[in-house]
Amino acid sequence: MALLEVQGISSSYGEVQILWDASLELERGRLTALVGSNGAGKTTLLRTVMGLLKASQGSIRFDGRDVTHVSPHGKAAEGIVLVPEGRQLFPSMSVYENLEMGAFTKRARGNFQANLGRVYDMLPRLKERAGQRAGTLSGGEQQMLAVGRGLMAQPEILMFDELSLGLAPFLVLNLFEVLQRLKEEGLTMLLVEQNVQMALAVSEYGYVLAEGRVELEGPSRELARNEHVREAYLGI
Repeated sequence: MALLEVQGISSSYGEVQILWDASLELERGRLTALVGSNGAGKTTLLRTVMGLLKASQGSIRFDGRDVTHVSPHGKAAEGIVLVPEGRQLFPSMSVYENLEMGAFTKRARGNFQANLGRVYDMLPRLKERAGQRAGTLSGGEQQMLAVGRGLMAQPEILMFDELSLGLAPFLVLNLFEVLQRLKEEGLTMLLVEQNVQMALAVSEYGYVLAEGRVELEGPSRELARNEHVREAYLGI
């Protein structure tokens, strides 16, 4: 059984429908990619899964339980965590304080020191900047902090929205190395990413979203060889 099952989800912003009967599954311990062009509905799908946007139809099941209408706070307490687009840090607070904010759930508070050590080990720049205000960090450091804050919540599922957006190539490589390490540790992840080539290279399974609908799905290696994907998203 998949750890997360999204079945036939539709959702809207006001009267404008963005998602149409979208379905995907996250197998336990697997990194899954969700790719597509701007405006395809990728962020909308993440927001709907997280409960930040109400689903007008369909269901979301986590570990066999229906969580469709559970609040974002409740889903975080269950272990579903989102690293949002735009980072959404607390700029006037220190790096350490932002990491503390990630550990707000009961499941995370009891393992705070162990989780902090893990984050500092994976992202040593955060340890160096622990006392620095988040708003004074570089863009890449802020993205590292957003990832670290997500890990502090001790997630069962960690979802990333546009991990590499606006970052220099070497920083993108650093963050994808972190993804690789988390994958080796067996963390279940969903990666929404405009860098389709990188996303399919690091993931094991992928979905292609187009105009609010899942257009293609399959093992990432097969999607990377698919002629439509190569032409539409890889520029080949």
